[in-house]
Amino acid sequence: MTTDSPSPVPVAPEGLSRRARRFVEVDGIRLPRQDIRRHRDAWTGRGIPAAEIDRAVAFQDRWGGLALPPAVFYEGGPRTLDADCPEGSDTEGWSFPAGDCRVSMAYGFMIGPDGAFGIDAHRWTPLHASVSGWVESLALAAHARRWATTVTKITGKAVEALDPDGYEPVPEVQGLTDTWWRGRTSLVAVYRGEALGLDAPRCLETHIYDGLDEWGLHGG
Repeated sequence: MTTDSPSPVPVAPEGLSRRARRFVEVDGIRLPRQDIRRHRDAWTGRGIPAAEIDRAVAFQDRWGGLALPPAVFYEGGPRTLDADCPEGSDTEGWSFPAGDCRVSMAYGFMIGPDGAFGIDAHRWTPLHASVSGWVESLALAAHARRWATTVTKITGKAVEALDPDGYEPVPEVQGLTDTWWRGRTSLVAVYRGEALGLDAPRCLETHIYDGLDEWGLHGG
């Protein structure tokens, strides 16, 4: 069963930056979202705490059915943001899926016990402190690609040699494992999730967007 959306044009949730709101409403599509409330009795019958079901329902109400353009990493990220049955335990904590992958992957996208958005690979690896941070990172990458004069990709051990001196973190992306940095004329995205989550240092990757003016650096 799905809950119909009145329009395929999404309205951005509260709390996003102007740049991210524009990204969601111009580049996103709102698809009919799954009604996960109908599973409540079955899930509680399997021992899933009501509070964890409420968390998944709140996510679905806010983000469910939102399809955004592919991310530049993680094989594009979730096809559509959609919650599903929580999994875990009271000892280890509870998580729930954040949406199906676009392609066959060695991991899935999850919302962790503390609300972080991340990947469940060989281990749980939080990427951003919330799904809002993930959406902000998508919006910033789209903006940076549009306005940069050059884009440089660095992979593997060479990433560790980069000097962050003179750069400041971009706070709205709520970076944990993945981070964004702003310099005088450039934005730098560091993707560590696959390297840590899959124990694969070769997957470490940085994108440097250079030649940016003030609008390019901030863009809302």
